[in-house]
Amino acid sequence: MENVSERSNFQLSTFMKNIIFTILVLLPFCVHAQVADIVGDWATVDDKTGESFSIVRIFKSTDGLYFGKISKMLVGKGLTCIECTGSDKDKPLEGLVIIRGFKEKNGELVGGRVLDPESGKFYYGKIYLKKGNLVLRGSIDKAGILGRSQTWKRTK
Repeated sequence: MENVSERSNFQLSTFMKNIIFTILVLLPFCVHAQVADIVGDWATVDDKTGESFSIVRIFKSTDGLYFGKISKMLVGKGLTCIECTGSDKDKPLEGLVIIRGFKEKNGELVGGRVLDPESGKFYYGKIYLKKGNLVLRGSIDKAGILGRSQTWKRTK
């Protein structure tokens, strides 16, 4: 005669295996969906004043890396990047690529650089979603410890 306890343990074990298998199968789709949701237009919000000053379009390039450019200035139309160096020097802010070379990793965009058009300096960056908003973390160190974050709002 079969032990009822052994049969229950076997059924529970099979059930848990099915749950774990389902999670493992669906997890990559959830992570990809998060990164796919980052692509699009975002209203930048100044972390000091709370005002939106531009629209940044984040896109995936043909090489699989992510970039973002200022598609529209809401304040200060006609401004140029006077503090920038190299090929970005004196370029109009509208159309300027400020998010460069990010890679997808665990539902976030990492490994790229962010240009601050005010200072002309590049920072290490990390981009992720939090409560439907985009968080851009810029830092002087790769670990992201020494820096600041901005929260941007999705545009319609």
